[in-house]
Amino acid sequence: MSASAPHPLDNPALSSLTGPHAHFAERRGRVLRYPVEVSPWMALPDDPDARDWEDIAALAGAGALVPLAAVRVPPPGEWEVEFHAEGVQLVDESVAAAPDEEAVRLGPGDVPEMLALVERTRPGPFLPRTIEMGTYLGIRRDGALVAMAGERLHPPGWTEISAVCTDDAYRGQGLASRLVLAVAAGIRERGEIPFMHAAAENTNAIRLYESLGFRLRRRTAFSAARVPAQRRREGVTA
Repeated sequence: MSASAPHPLDNPALSSLTGPHAHFAERRGRVLRYPVEVSPWMALPDDPDARDWEDIAALAGAGALVPLAAVRVPPPGEWEVEFHAEGVQLVDESVAAAPDEEAVRLGPGDVPEMLALVERTRPGPFLPRTIEMGTYLGIRRDGALVAMAGERLHPPGWTEISAVCTDDAYRGQGLASRLVLAVAAGIRERGEIPFMHAAAENTNAIRLYESLGFRLRRRTAFSAARVPAQRRREGVTA
C-alpha cells in the first residue's frame, strides 16, 4: 500500500461494502448501504458532492436518519444533524486472543434473545439480521443468554468486534472480556486483525479494551443527519 493510499479503517463502512461485505451492498452512484435489517451503516465518499447527497437521500428515503461516520464535509443546509458524539477507534496491538470453553456460537434461532439482551444493555445498533455480518458468541447461565459479542464491519484484512454486552445481573464476572478475546481468536485464525469502536465518553470500556491489548489508532466522530422530509425515495440497485 502506498503512503498516499487510504487506510481501510479510515472509512471502514466503505471498505467493508466494497470488500468482504460487497454481497450486502445496496448502491446508488457512489453511495452504498447495508440492508436496513442488517445494519444502519451507510458507506459514503469521504468528501460527498451535491450529486452524492442527492443519492444518499434517494437511497435512504425521505425523513431517514443517515449515519455520517468518516464524512469530512457537513450535509447540505436543509439536512438537520440530530446526533453527534466523539469516538475512538482501537486496534489489536497485543491482544491475548483465546477461545473460551463456555462461549457458544449464536445462530438465527438465538436472535430474539440477542435482541432482548441488546434492548436491556444498549451496546449499540443490533438488528434482526445483524448476525449475518459475522460470528457472534454468547455465554448462557441456566439456559439464558447473559453476555455476547460478535463481528460487524469487515474491511479487507480487518474485522470489527461489536455488540459487546452483559446483562446487569452478571456484570463484574469478566464475561465481556472473555468474549472479546474469543471473538478476536476467531478473527486471528482467519489471518485478520481485530479492531473496535467506542464512544470517547465511555472511559470504562476504553480502559477495559486497552487492558486487553487494544491501542488507540485514531479519534473519530459519530454523527447522523435527517434526510429532508420532502425527499422522494427513488430506485435502488443491489
